[in-house]
Amino acid sequence: MTLFGFALILTAACCHATWNFFIKRINGGPELVWLFSALSALLYLPAALFVLIAEKPVFGLWETVFIIGSATLHLGYFLLLQAGYRRGDLSLVYPIARATGPFLSTSFAVLFLGEIMTPQLGLGAITIIIGVVFLAGGFKSGAVNRTTSMLFGAGAGFLIGSYTVWDSYAVSTLLIPPLLLDYASSVGRTVLLAPLAVKRRGAVRAYWRDHRMSVIAIAVFNPLAYILVLYAMTFTPVVYVAPTREISVLLTVLMGSVLLAEGDLKRRLGWALVILFGVAILASA
Repeated sequence: MTLFGFALILTAACCHATWNFFIKRINGGPELVWLFSALSALLYLPAALFVLIAEKPVFGLWETVFIIGSATLHLGYFLLLQAGYRRGDLSLVYPIARATGPFLSTSFAVLFLGEIMTPQLGLGAITIIIGVVFLAGGFKSGAVNRTTSMLFGAGAGFLIGSYTVWDSYAVSTLLIPPLLLDYASSVGRTVLLAPLAVKRRGAVRAYWRDHRMSVIAIAVFNPLAYILVLYAMTFTPVVYVAPTREISVLLTVLMGSVLLAEGDLKRRLGWALVILFGVAILASA
């Protein structure tokens, strides 16, 4: 992995952890998702127009199919994960999703994109996945709705793996500008969640009134985190990108311990070191 590619992914992880921190602090629902998605579409509109004018991308049939497919996969991931949190156990859904996501992303990249998996890459990826699972709390035996939770977690992980490889092909082979691919996803969420936002407009207004600066931060960092990842995937194989992205989970959990007083810092730091060791293996490959 090149130093520039690693720097992009590391910056993306910081952005991802930042917007997840604010999401967790607000503890909102789909109304919040519509609000920050609509705001993202507004804030990033000038940049999207600039890319359209400056790069003059060509949108044929396949480009259009992949843009729509990407927006659909991302929305499906969000809806499935939220349903899993409501019907299952967070202590199972979250770690299973974060473990299966990078594993399937890497596997799909080898199967469908023809990328090469070396022993060193495999060791780094497995080390990171193990660290992420236990940093997130591990697979607790006392979880309720165990089967349901595992199914939702695996389903969310499958969608992570799917949209990662799908988007990688879109930006690296079809040459769809990364910013436009992510912008289409923000617009898609805004449109599809609009009926719910109208129905619950009181909740939307309350989020804006009580958490305005946090919502703006989410609207800025949520797209930026994935745009940076997409740019990295234009020249960096998914087998490097997918596991390394999990640094964001490390940062999010540690921010929860320190800034939200969730505690358990000593154990989390131990697993954080495991993740960093895995990243070091990947970075030196």
